[in-house]
Amino acid sequence: MKRTVLLLTVLSFLTLPALAIGQTPSDHSQHAMPPPQGDHGTMPMMNKQTIMLGEQTIEGVKGMAHLNDVGAVMAQMGKKENYHFMVMFSDAKTGAAIEQGTVAVKITDPKTGQTGEAIPLMGMGGHFGVDVSLLAKGEYQFQVGSKLADGSKRQFTFHYTLK
Repeated sequence: MKRTVLLLTVLSFLTLPALAIGQTPSDHSQHAMPPPQGDHGTMPMMNKQTIMLGEQTIEGVKGMAHLNDVGAVMAQMGKKENYHFMVMFSDAKTGAAIEQGTVAVKITDPKTGQTGEAIPLMGMGGHFGVDVSLLAKGEYQFQVGSKLADGSKRQFTFHYTLK
C-alpha cells in the first residue's frame, strides 16, 4: 500500500507540467518540454484529487488506472476537459514498469450508453495518459486497449461512478 501511495504521488508530480501547459488530447507536442515560466507554470492545482479505478492482470501484465480531477485548473485555461485519465502497466511477475507501447481508451457515456471512439493515450514518464471530459453523472466504463512492447494486444476494463 505504501509503495502504491508513493508511486501515485510521484506520478501526480510528473503530470503537473503537462497540465500546466493546458494540452488537449490532440496537442501533445510540448510534453517533453520543461514547464513554462510565468502564470501557467505557477498555476495552483486546486481541488486535484487522485481516484483509484483499480487494477487488473491480463496475460502477465498488470494494469492500474487512475483519474485525477483537473477540472478547476483546466477551466481557468478555458478547457472543457475535467479529468486526467492514466494507466500504468507492469510485469505481473517482476513488477518492472512497462512504458513502451500503444494505448488507447474508449469511454462509455453513462447517459446514452454509447461508447466513444478510441482516444490515444500518450506515454508520460511512468504512465500513459490523456485529459478527458466526464460531464454526465453516472457510471463510466473505460475500455483500455494496449499493444505493449511484447507485441501482444490486451484489453483492460475499469469503471468509475461520477456523483
